[in-house]
Amino acid sequence: MLKYKGFLGKVIYDDEAKILHGEIVGINDVVTFQAKDADKIEKEFKASVEDYLAFCESEGKEPEKSVSGETRIRMGEDRHLIVSKVSQARNLSMNDWLNEAIDEKLKKEVG
Repeated sequence: MLKYKGFLGKVIYDDEAKILHGEIVGINDVVTFQAKDADKIEKEFKASVEDYLAFCESEGKEPEKSVSGETRIRMGEDRHLIVSKVSQARNLSMNDWLNEAIDEKLKKEVG
């Protein structure tokens, strides 16, 4: 995974065309890049990010950002204490316990 200015890029190899194709992931806009070898793919990724940022500026649009898999949550002291105690009782980190809770909620909401 390539990273630059808050964007993540995924690269795949097309064995028929003998070329590397990449795409910025985690945004709705489609931003792609390509190169013939690994030495150039990162340069092309960065150029695509810069082009995307310039395009957004010219359109007066706020650029989207890729997701990183990390987020901060404000839960208040009381809830924080309860989550801490419950996760400790199950020998889980708070992070693991919260991910389990989120997964359960997502199964109900999204299936």
